[in-house]
Amino acid sequence: MDKMMILVIDGCAPEYLTEETAPDVYALARDLGFVKTVKSAIPSVTNVNHACILSGRFPEDTKVVGNYYYDPMTREEGFIEERGFMKAETILQAYKKAGKKTALLTVKGKVLGVYGEGADIGISVQTPEAGLLERLGLSAPPEVQSPESTRWIYEAALACVREEDPDLLYCTTNDFVFHHHGPGTPEAAEQIRWMNEYVRRIHEADPERRIYITADHGMNQKHRLINFQAMADRRGLRLYCLPPLKDRYIENHIYQEGGILYVFLENESQREGFLALAQSTPEVERVLASSQAAAEFHLPADRIGDYVMLAAVDCAFGEVEGERLVTDAVRTHGSLYEQEIPLWAIHPEESEEKYEYSKDVAAIAMRRKGK
Repeated sequence: MDKMMILVIDGCAPEYLTEETAPDVYALARDLGFVKTVKSAIPSVTNVNHACILSGRFPEDTKVVGNYYYDPMTREEGFIEERGFMKAETILQAYKKAGKKTALLTVKGKVLGVYGEGADIGISVQTPEAGLLERLGLSAPPEVQSPESTRWIYEAALACVREEDPDLLYCTTNDFVFHHHGPGTPEAAEQIRWMNEYVRRIHEADPERRIYITADHGMNQKHRLINFQAMADRRGLRLYCLPPLKDRYIENHIYQEGGILYVFLENESQREGFLALAQSTPEVERVLASSQAAAEFHLPADRIGDYVMLAAVDCAFGEVEGERLVTDAVRTHGSLYEQEIPLWAIHPEESEEKYEYSKDVAAIAMRRKGK
């Protein structure tokens, strides 16, 4: 298996990553590979797309449909932060099975918790291992929500390549800055400038390594938030609304806001009442039965409730006080409008037209190796 690095820039919409913001890496990709825009899986949230990028498969196979889960039979719910949820083999596991060295580096600890099986080296900004940091010559990391956490994880990636030379390096950042700062801002430009510097240095340290740079999802400004659970409760509709984007990083999602919602009906006789409310709510762009959403977005129908709702372009579902909130302070993701993401490749395995989704990086690599 060829040596490879997959870098997932959390929340990186294509507008953030350009020739102007990352000139060195752009030139490398242009000359040695390609620069294009591809799609993420839906929902366009973190856990879903790490599962897809790592396995080369859609959620219908990975069974990961969000950052949060709900069991309508037991009413159990909680954050997805540990192993057992991911049901598809990852490229980390495939490389390890072939006797190759693997590494998973992440800012958010949950990524290592959910997907760390198969990683010989695991580094998390949130839960660093002192002995490993000492071995790699790394200082203690900053706080997870610090903008500097991105720079630190890139420094760790460079040290890992130089000191450990893993055959597969999977590295991901944190989208805290992109949740608060749009393209063209100094804060966002700094994040991409660090990527440009460290990927260039990683390429210089290992010029033949395949490098893929993509994102788990995009990011957009939202101006209107609705609390659909509150709207349904006030009308006497018995249902449970699950926001797939919901996670512990409340600094990123102060209202747990996102562009998609899974709806579990508790009373079948209220189906028409739910549909009437959903279809008459202007912030709701589409209402899909679970079977329709499963077919369109390659989702497991038994894990996404009875209906899937998608928000309109500048709207999101959120746990706001009351039913609605108008705001200029929210940047988020989850819907079809955050599905477009960048894919830059240095020494790719296939020509650029073979890559339509971010998951295709692993799909192609594992298929070519007979995995």
